[in-house]
Order: sequence, then structure tokens, then C-alpha cells
Amino acid sequence: MTTMSKPTPASRSATMRDVATLADVSVKTVSRVVNREAGVSADLVERVTNAIQLLGYRQNLTASSLRRADGKTSTVGLLLEDVSNPYSSALCRAIEDVARQHGSLVFAGSSDEDAHRQRELLRGLVARGVDGLIAAPAGNDTAELLAERRRGTPIVLVDRQPTAELDSVTVDNREGAQNAVRHLAAQGHRRIAFLSDLRIIWTAAQRHIGYVEGLATSGITLAPHLVHQDLHSADAAEAVADRLLGAADPPTAFFTSQNLITVGTIRALQRRGLQRRIAVVGFDDFLLADLLDPGVTVVAQDPAAIGRTAAELLFARLGGDRQPDRHVVVPTRLLQRGSGEVTAA
Repeated sequence: MTTMSKPTPASRSATMRDVATLADVSVKTVSRVVNREAGVSADLVERVTNAIQLLGYRQNLTASSLRRADGKTSTVGLLLEDVSNPYSSALCRAIEDVARQHGSLVFAGSSDEDAHRQRELLRGLVARGVDGLIAAPAGNDTAELLAERRRGTPIVLVDRQPTAELDSVTVDNREGAQNAVRHLAAQGHRRIAFLSDLRIIWTAAQRHIGYVEGLATSGITLAPHLVHQDLHSADAAEAVADRLLGAADPPTAFFTSQNLITVGTIRALQRRGLQRRIAVVGFDDFLLADLLDPGVTVVAQDPAAIGRTAAELLFARLGGDRQPDRHVVVPTRLLQRGSGEVTAA
């Protein structure tokens, strides 16, 4: 058994060569152990691991990527509308979990639906050498993403309109919205208000179409004064919902097309004590929705499944998959908890 020599002085960072010297192996063997490559004996793995621990060696990924023939950095970029939104947070975590299985880290940023901010984030991620990107582009702005894809960076879209040349993962937003409206109509509602996010967002536009189609198939005439779009916060939704509830002929039900808009609407109903008289179905689930009284009925997406699917598509591309671009649709579910089952008076 080889006796390890004295560790390198603490005055400088240990190098891979220091680890190799201490473990009495080649630098190549250390590299294979650090990068978890197959074919290294258990004895050598133990010796290298012990040396790493003794020296406090930390891998320099930037230097490693420069040495690698493929130039990979073991990082992926994630561009979302707002990483603080519960939907985006769940999406991010699922992508992280898959990336970890592939030995990669995730760098995430929020575009705030601002095309300029998105360009800055995209360029910053690319400049840092991310191996691939997962993105929910601001509005319909995919021009720079397409340009980057043509330069060779694998890219997967999430929660946005499918685009030629890019893989994408979405839910069927129109069908989910149709189901929500039909469910409310089945409870006897005819005055169903629609509160929605920015119209430039593809998912919001699709849910509006689904709302209109749901009304039509339920035999309900569209009432333009009950349709309110471009609400980009819970506060904005609360103000509009409160105004509608105070009107002479208020809605008997709300279909809200995004989780924060649902929260704002629920606040308005609670303040007026109407949460058990006015029905609500929201698109997107949110934390504690099932603990409210009544629980909030939602068209639930599965952000974890969306994130996993997108990450698996991306790492397949990074692994050499050259199939034509794919669009994967993840199903939604109508979760009945009480608010959507309030019947019309």
C-alpha cells in the first residue's frame, strides 16, 4: 500500500498534480476519478479520494472546460419570466435535479417579460459558456434564441409557443381553459369573468382562446366587459375583481388564467365575504390553495414534469441526439376543491 506524502502547503490551492503526487497516480487517473469516469479500480478511487480530502482540492471547472476537447463546462442556463413565482420555482428545481444527475449546475435568471433584460441574460449566460439553455422567452421574442441555436447551442423552450428549430415542452392551455369554463357552466354560471396576464405571453393568449371556446361550447354569449387582460400582478387582479364585484350586474364566477391573478381575485372575494357565493377556477396551482376555505379549484399544470421533460430533452441533445425538433405536451388536471363548485344563485 502506498504511503501518502505530506500535503501541499495551505498557502496555495491544491492542484490536480498535487493530488496525483500524493496518491501516487497519474494526473489522468485523478481526472478520471474527479469526472466520475468508468474503468477506475476501487483501490485507485479510494486513494485519489483520500488525497483530495487531505489536500482540500477543489476542481476548477473553468480550467477543466478549457482542457476538454468538447469545451463543455457542465453548466446549463435557465431563462424564466420570474424565478420567484411558485410555478417557475418548481420548474427550476426539477431541472436542477436532472442536471445534477448529469453532473451539471444550473444558472437561472428572470426576464420579467422584458425583451431587453432577456437579451442581457442570454448573452451573459452564453459568454459564460453554458452547454445549453432552457427558456421561457419574453413575449414571442425568440429571434436571439434561434440565432444561438444555429450557432450550435442546444435550446429547449418551456411554457411558450412551439417554434421550428427548437424543442419545446408545454401543456394544452386551450383545452385546460375550455375545461375550466365548462366546469363553471355546469354549476349554472352564465356570467363568467376572465382575468388574465399580459396578452403578449403565449400561454395567456392561448388561455383566452380557450375561455372564448369554452363559453361557445356551453352556449354562453361572450360579455366583453367581463374580460380583463394585461394584469401582471396579484394587486392588479385584486383591483379589477373588486371593481367587477361592485358593479350592478357582477359576475357569478371567475376564471383566472394565472396563479398570482387567482390570489388577487381570492383576496377581493374574501374582503367582501363572497368566497362562498362566487365561484373561482384558476389556471396553475399554488401553495396552500387546498387549505383556503373553500379550497381553490384549479387547472393544475405539473411544473416538475415539464421541467424534467425539458431537461431530459436538453441533455439528450447534449449527448448527441440529432432527431428533428420535438414538441412535448404535458397533461393538465382539473382539481376540484370547492371554489369551482359554488353553484350559481
